Amino acid sequence: MENLSPHQNIIVRRYKKGKHEDHGGAWKVAMADFALAMMALFLVLWVINSSNEQQLASISGYFQDPLAFEEGKKVPSKYVIDLGGSPSQADNIATSESIDPEKILQADEIESLADAIEQKRLEELKAQIEQRIDASPTLSPFKNQLLLDITTEGLRLQIVDQTNRPMFDPGSAHLKYYSEDILWEMAPMLATLDHRLSITGHTDSSRLGGQRDEEDLNWALSSLRADAARRALMEAGVPKEQIAQVIGMGDTAPLIPDDPSASVNRRIAIVMLNHTSEHNVLERSGTKADVEFINDAPPPPSDARKPVLNKTGSLIEKLQQERERVDNSYDNPPNKGEVFW
Repeated sequence: MENLSPHQNIIVRRYKKGKHEDHGGAWKVAMADFALAMMALFLVLWVINSSNEQQLASISGYFQDPLAFEEGKKVPSKYVIDLGGSPSQADNIATSESIDPEKILQADEIESLADAIEQKRLEELKAQIEQRIDASPTLSPFKNQLLLDITTEGLRLQIVDQTNRPMFDPGSAHLKYYSEDILWEMAPMLATLDHRLSITGHTDSSRLGGQRDEEDLNWALSSLRADAARRALMEAGVPKEQIAQVIGMGDTAPLIPDDPSASVNRRIAIVMLNHTSEHNVLERSGTKADVEFINDAPPPPSDARKPVLNKTGSLIEKLQQERERVDNSYDNPPNKGEVFW
């Protein structure tokens, strides 16, 4: 149909062309990070391969001590690496705001602090034992025979004799029944402690045996009494491993030096050893020491002593004569004429 309008229609046809999406530059950042990481990896491998053991130790120390550099300046440190890459070892310690060098404890200060802590623990233990004695119907009647104090060796509990209430029969190592009750009552509490025990026997100055010093039987008697206390404690539950030592002191350490014959000098001392004393006991016993024999020569023949006796003179002969006496102090059992009390 013919268009009769005075204006002619103009038709414009537009075609849309496809365009690529805009990907941005993120891939470039990822590629740069990957390249940087690979470069750092190869640098680390190269440094490890070209460094000796001392340099590797310095590198390791540098990363363990990041405060070696503060505000761009090198601070003295145990491990320091110069900016040039050469390692240098320093003897002093790095300083920082978080650590005050004046507050760093020395070895003697640490030991003194440990002793103070152990002293406080012993004081607390002393108070607990005193409370246990007061609360126990078995121990409280014997409070005047129980002495508790803190010594350089540890916490010491002493059971002393009284004139009318001795721990042992005269000249005997057999415990009285009430002495056993005291030890049996104390044993369960002692067994729970982490302290090892030192048990010591003491006598007064009354002479037992012969008149000569070497015939004095107080040494043997004090040892047997200490061992009797050890046996009673173990019967009531104290383990064998907790017993550090059993010693007989004779009359050499009286409780009252001005009156060596006093009854309180006859006593049994049980010491809960501190760490230092326990270490000293182990050292004296040779447990932690390297033992070396004087020589590895074979033992002498059985008759080797005879020519030695012939050469020593009258002293050995006199001792042999003393041994052969009927009333000598070496007989076991003792002679009837000897007096024990």
